[in-house]
Amino acid sequence: MVTHRIPIVLLACGSFNPITNQHMRLFELARDHMHSTGQYQVVGGIVSPVSDGYGKQGLVPAKHRIAMAKLALQSSNWVRVDEWESQQPDWTETVVTMRYHYGRILKEYRQSMGTHTDSSGNTPHLSSPSPHLKLLCGADFLDTFKIPGLWQDDHVEELAGHFGLICVSRGNLQPERAVHESDTLSRHRHNIFLVREWVRNETSATEVRRALRRGLSVKYLIPDSVIDYIHQHNLYTEDSERRNKGTVLRPLIKQAQQLVKSLDN
Repeated sequence: MVTHRIPIVLLACGSFNPITNQHMRLFELARDHMHSTGQYQVVGGIVSPVSDGYGKQGLVPAKHRIAMAKLALQSSNWVRVDEWESQQPDWTETVVTMRYHYGRILKEYRQSMGTHTDSSGNTPHLSSPSPHLKLLCGADFLDTFKIPGLWQDDHVEELAGHFGLICVSRGNLQPERAVHESDTLSRHRHNIFLVREWVRNETSATEVRRALRRGLSVKYLIPDSVIDYIHQHNLYTEDSERRNKGTVLRPLIKQAQQLVKSLDN
């Protein structure tokens, strides 16, 4: 019998270009699933937009993506936007972002528990379990592990083994197959939670941007406050879609540089 549920914080990384109702829906689905296990209690959610250094085509400046995410999440009492990753001058690996947030979460936890070392240097026993941080993602995220040069093996190991993932499946994607086909993911499958979304929602930020460029309505796909912000700042035009055109994604460049460095050593 579980006497104390393990507290969990959900972290979603991505472009959020722009944030959609589907992005926010992932948090609700994941929370329901983790609560249904009887072992976990979701205590918070974090939206972490990527920095401008990511280099993806059509990526509008981080200040706008942050502002839109904050507007969208005004209705949530447990999910917040964090600006740390977006403010980094270079693209930040997902695992590095998770380490940063986990460090903050543990610090806040210890402060809330009033833990201090005693005169002998020992830390008093805590009455509740330490919080966990898990990466929240869509089913297509698992397929990125197959892209040559995109992920470092030790990062996949740390992500799946130390932190863990909550993967929400939609459409015809089969995250079970992605787990099965990866030795690393399969080895840590107990730490990968697959959530099925039965109420189909195929909204994608790519389609939202396309509709906006063409002057079509996106009402009910993204919050009204975000639509107003987009029109106010004239975002997602033909010009903005050409931003970073022809640029190689920073993760691919960075991983290639690290590979060359390791070979030189």
